[in-house]
Amino acid sequence: MAESYDVIVLGSGPGGYVAAIRASQLGLKTAIVERELLGGICLNWGCIPTKALLRSAEIFHFMQHAKDYGLAAEKISADLDAVVKRSRGVAKQLNQGITHLMKKNKIAVHIGTGKLTGKGKLSVTGADGKVTELVGKNIILATGARARDLPNLPADGNKVWTYRHAMTPKEMPSKLLVIGSGAIGIEFASFYNDMGADVTVVEMLDRIVPVEDKDISAHLEKALKKQGMTIMTSAKIDSISADAKGVKATITGKDGKPVVGDFSHVIVAIGIVPNTADIGLKELGVEVDDRGFLKTDPACKTNIEGLYAIGDITAPPWLAHKASHEGVIAAEAIAGKHPHAMDPRNIPGCTYCHPQIASVGLTEAKAKEAGYEVKVGNFPFIGNGKAIALGEPDGFVKTVFDAKTGELLGAHMIGAEVTEMIQGYTIGKTLETTEAELMETVFPHPTISESMHESVLAAYGRVIHI
Repeated sequence: MAESYDVIVLGSGPGGYVAAIRASQLGLKTAIVERELLGGICLNWGCIPTKALLRSAEIFHFMQHAKDYGLAAEKISADLDAVVKRSRGVAKQLNQGITHLMKKNKIAVHIGTGKLTGKGKLSVTGADGKVTELVGKNIILATGARARDLPNLPADGNKVWTYRHAMTPKEMPSKLLVIGSGAIGIEFASFYNDMGADVTVVEMLDRIVPVEDKDISAHLEKALKKQGMTIMTSAKIDSISADAKGVKATITGKDGKPVVGDFSHVIVAIGIVPNTADIGLKELGVEVDDRGFLKTDPACKTNIEGLYAIGDITAPPWLAHKASHEGVIAAEAIAGKHPHAMDPRNIPGCTYCHPQIASVGLTEAKAKEAGYEVKVGNFPFIGNGKAIALGEPDGFVKTVFDAKTGELLGAHMIGAEVTEMIQGYTIGKTLETTEAELMETVFPHPTISESMHESVLAAYGRVIHI
């Protein structure tokens, strides 16, 4: 006898578990199906544990620069195993928290591999081979994505790593090659560089973190090189191989000259592949784009009635907070609440390297491409008292406005704690704020966030502190 629900969620990552909770709050009988660990990749193997690793690296970095703060620290060392153990402990604690939330919200949890077997039908195969049949008036797909492998050198966890291997390394790299300079690649490059590895980053485009504003990319490259990293842009991997001793790669840089390099390990961070194989999509006729990501409407509904999709199996940006918000939209749409569609221009992005990066909206170049006449403001952290007091004067805030209407089109930040500050601009964009409201906002002193105010003032020729 099949178990019957109003909503079945396949996948328990930040999109799936949020969708399940919101559906339950709305009075819908809800079940969630998870193949591995509640919380999905983000909580167990992504967003959260990587931030724990990066926090340890940040503290180690400050310890090495104790003299800059009038302090003394001797015989400083890092214990990679202990750092990783702390990171796994953080993930375990939050996994247990999700288990509690499922019980609190009376959500049925089915652990096993889920597969669509028909319209509104889903089977769950447990580790013991037992199959449970579920029937749902609505099903939300939230199966996430996995790291994309190099076509000729799949990750093995020994010398060739994806983010998952890099999170629980068998050994500390001595000379690390990172292929790809998106958020994942740059965060691990930053972590291992701070921990003492010799790091080289290879990016095939003309700048690192290529989705960010060009000024941010340029500033980050300069900062990372100053920290000792080798950055190669407009570069390609001609050949790469690995054995028990390490990795050998031939890399052609922007000068067109191939260089052979020997590395102890390589992290491959060249994008993601949606987890859509073998879950019954083809049999149901679910529409996907040319890269295999599911097509959805503004309410996260697929072309199949009663079937929704959220998170990394749908269109970019592939971010945890985007998935969570889509989970709410899908649950509310199912409950007949007519939720607002999400505007991708109001989704912030954060990269937790050192220095941090955060942005929302259009870059200056994208705004101009879209036909806007723009006003641009820049304010450096060297003009901010709190940043100087913290010993973190390296960074800036850049704002982009529509010159005709004063609409905030985009904001781009690099430096200490900018990932905590970007929400101010995100709220402003969501409220359709213009420069007038931002100028009239009183920012607390002394805070780094005052740089946000000064950047707005700078766009209109009213900057105070530079």
